[in-house]
Amino acid sequence: MEDISNILREKKGLLTTDMLRSEHENLYKGLTHEQLTVYRSVLASVYENKGGVFFVYGHGGTGKTYLWRTIIAKLRSESKIVLAVASSGIASLLLPGGRTAHSRFKIPIKVDDFSTCEIKKGTQLAKLLNHTSLIIWDEAPMNHRNCFEALDKSLKDVLETDDITITGKLFGGKTILLGGDFRQILPVIVGGTKQDIINASITRSYIWNDCYIFRLTMNMRLHKCSENTAAQEDILSFAKWILDLGDGKLDAIKLENEEEPTWIKIPDDMLIKNSGDSIRDIVLAIYQDLEHNYNNSSYLRDRAIIAPINDLSDEVNTYVLSLIPGEEKCYMSSDSICSSSGNTEEIDILYPVDFLNSLKFNGVPHHELKLKVGCPIMLLRNISQHSGLCNGTRLIVTQLASKVIEAEIFTGNHSGQKVYIPRILTHVTETKWPFVLKRRQFPIRLCYAMTINKSQGQTLQYVGLYLRRPVFSHGQLYVGVSRVTSRKGLRILIENNNDEPEGCTRNIVFTEIFDDLVT
Repeated sequence: MEDISNILREKKGLLTTDMLRSEHENLYKGLTHEQLTVYRSVLASVYENKGGVFFVYGHGGTGKTYLWRTIIAKLRSESKIVLAVASSGIASLLLPGGRTAHSRFKIPIKVDDFSTCEIKKGTQLAKLLNHTSLIIWDEAPMNHRNCFEALDKSLKDVLETDDITITGKLFGGKTILLGGDFRQILPVIVGGTKQDIINASITRSYIWNDCYIFRLTMNMRLHKCSENTAAQEDILSFAKWILDLGDGKLDAIKLENEEEPTWIKIPDDMLIKNSGDSIRDIVLAIYQDLEHNYNNSSYLRDRAIIAPINDLSDEVNTYVLSLIPGEEKCYMSSDSICSSSGNTEEIDILYPVDFLNSLKFNGVPHHELKLKVGCPIMLLRNISQHSGLCNGTRLIVTQLASKVIEAEIFTGNHSGQKVYIPRILTHVTETKWPFVLKRRQFPIRLCYAMTINKSQGQTLQYVGLYLRRPVFSHGQLYVGVSRVTSRKGLRILIENNNDEPEGCTRNIVFTEIFDDLVT
């Protein structure tokens, strides 16, 4: 049992049952009636050992993470094991002892209908799962349905039980609590159609048929401002606009040759006027007084410019870096072709190093990385979740050495902690090319600006949404506008073509995804 108890020591250390009991009592007092319904249903399933799958559907601010923390504190105070995972590294940091689902359950990176987790009977992980009372999986809509089905098949296989009916129970009879917001970005299917993306959602899995669905609708931010009528009305109005945008309920315009209306008018008070130099305009709007705050971690933590694609965010990052003082240091990657790619001699001739250096991939650091002390960076890999270093963690550079970069985390529970980032070797498999690229580079990227997909899970005070071109998939505009907690913190710059209505942008919503959310 020693390996089982180790789970309680992960992340932030072992909390005593008294501390957990006290934490639970404080959290329990703040639960809304909607959260209490979920709380009681999940605990009943755990205590009665009935198993079952629950899904909590709620937008940002409805207290999903607060609910998870309350349930976790309750069960762990009773020495029960709760595995808390999330679909992204940045979301997992919000959970006590959180991990990404892929790392915790050893889910394959590429999944299909026949995938299973790499869990073998008799291993420490199998024993841990056997003693687990509850699995919480946050941001579930981001993952492909095959990820959940892989865990379901694996749990049925590895759990030790004398119950011959276990193979007929979802997840081997364990209680599973899922959560998320289907208005946000759905599973990414490279080159996939609308139907491909919808079919990849958990709502199209056999698991969904037996899932108990709960909705959280009460805005806890609004609840905290109950004594301030003006603030309450402002939050309520802004929240309703965001939700209507996410649900596809805002009035939309249909352009010529389009199948359905997708263009919505952005309120004038949110728009940034384009003077002809759009990057300068949006940087001035979001990074006001940059020359005096360029190395202020609090200032950088609270703001970012976000765009639909990497190329736009790269342009903004290059521009802002040129504005701040200090010596610029350029790090070059070492690129080569993996020997497993086949006839490497012939491939080396066809694809020289200069060509490999020019290649850019999503989630992979560029060949050329330019940095200055004081600039903000974002990790592109999960390095050490114990230390808060995961994909999406934002930091500020404090020292630039030749073989290591010193930086200070300025987001999450590890804020203020100094860390050292090494170069790592990344293998890139891209179906477009007949080889596997090996790139050794620091797994980071400048983050004065970031893509909308990378911003998911971030909470900011000031956001500049840079729409030189419109969004191109479900949930992107919703994610972009919902990164801020107040209307005054959101500014949007739109570059319209001649055939596009002024002040309007595309809002893509796959309304079919909401058809399966009947509670």
